[in-house]
Amino acid sequence: MKLQNKIALITGAARGIGAATALKFAQEGATLVACDIHEDILQDTLRHCRDAGVDAIGLAANVTSRASMDTAVQAALAQFGHIDILVNNAGITRDARLEKMTEDQFDAVIDVNLKGVFNAAQAVLPGMLARGSGVILNASSIVGLCGNFGQTNYVAAKAGVIGFTQTWCRELGPKGIRVNAIAPGFIQTPMLDSIPDTVLTRMRDQVPLRRLGQPEEVANLYAFLASDEASYINGAVIEVTGGLRL
Repeated sequence: MKLQNKIALITGAARGIGAATALKFAQEGATLVACDIHEDILQDTLRHCRDAGVDAIGLAANVTSRASMDTAVQAALAQFGHIDILVNNAGITRDARLEKMTEDQFDAVIDVNLKGVFNAAQAVLPGMLARGSGVILNASSIVGLCGNFGQTNYVAAKAGVIGFTQTWCRELGPKGIRVNAIAPGFIQTPMLDSIPDTVLTRMRDQVPLRRLGQPEEVANLYAFLASDEASYINGAVIEVTGGLRL
């Protein structure tokens, strides 16, 4: 198993890519610290992880609050002693064209998708620095590389995550900590539930594979990047898009 004896903290672990990643990590032997603001839904993730035979705890944590993330990390350290892997997965959308986007919509997405990544990384970093090892994996998006209509806030945040990743790669690589990002394309998650079928069809038609991706397909890459098999991959931004940009 790729992640045997590793301790992983995953934000936004209640559903979608976060839940799939938690389960994949559990199947690969990792001990899980699953964080989410939706503590009730998080219980399903925990049950599936424990069914895979690993220890897993759930923590109600809000990535927009540094104090909340510090509390979650301290609880994880008290339980397991250290954190080997951070997956910065938590994210939201509040879409609108530029002329109609409210300041609240902009701020909400930046707070979760960008500042939340900063908060979680800073919270786990002292322990990783003390151990001289660690892996930080950040959720960007294909739109962070090429933009998208109606997503000024989301694109700005995901492009910022790429900047974080490349900067932290330079800062933390010499200290034994690898930092990479994943840029998913159209993935079948609850985030797409509000999109009309006609729009989903157009989205599928843009993908050379003619289908949406599954959360498990992103989780598989997270598991590889978290493992020692990816020991020389650092500062990468890897697309999981079915060839969307080709």
